[in-house]
Amino acid sequence: MKTWTLLLVGILLGGCINEDLLNPMADSQPRVQSYGASEFYEDGIAMREPPAGTVPRERVVLQPALSTGKSTGPTGETYLTTFPLKVDRELVELGRKRFDITCATCHGPVGDGDSIVARQMALRPPPSLHNYANRPVGYFYEVITRGFGLMASYAPELDVRERWAVVAYVRALQISQATPLDRLPADQRERVRTMGDDQPAVAPATVGGVPGSRQEGP
Repeated sequence: MKTWTLLLVGILLGGCINEDLLNPMADSQPRVQSYGASEFYEDGIAMREPPAGTVPRERVVLQPALSTGKSTGPTGETYLTTFPLKVDRELVELGRKRFDITCATCHGPVGDGDSIVARQMALRPPPSLHNYANRPVGYFYEVITRGFGLMASYAPELDVRERWAVVAYVRALQISQATPLDRLPADQRERVRTMGDDQPAVAPATVGGVPGSRQEGP
């Protein structure tokens, strides 16, 4: 009986222990606000410059076309008209996943600008991406990276490959919504007819052959 009493008391006491006594960092951690002041550094500035010669682990270096969507020539910088990495079904499927999560909320599932969110935006609703089918792929990459108008940058949410994947999927959407039914393979044509007459769809042959793509690796 004495053993059980001691065990019960130990359990109760254990549940009442103040963790701050054992680990002061458990409850609060010292931190500073961005652009805030600091008493630790001599210049009084909390935000610090990265050590010279270092870059963030996630940053793509020595491949400016891949990371910026532009190339430099005699006339200056121009948007890439071809993808700087291999475009295949895997990349397009990744783009579809990221587009549905990140972009479709405003631009709509098929990129036509028709969404519940867009209908509530009176100031400047998101445009249909199909109106920009003639823009080079580098243009779309830059918009995703830097933002445009009321659209914020999505660089924090999408890494470099994911951004290009979204661009590839946008191209696939633009193809699908502008492809006449009679240009699809016969089996796909029948499949689309069961979904609704005269509704364009992505032809399997075009998913891995997005205009402006190149099939070799980066």
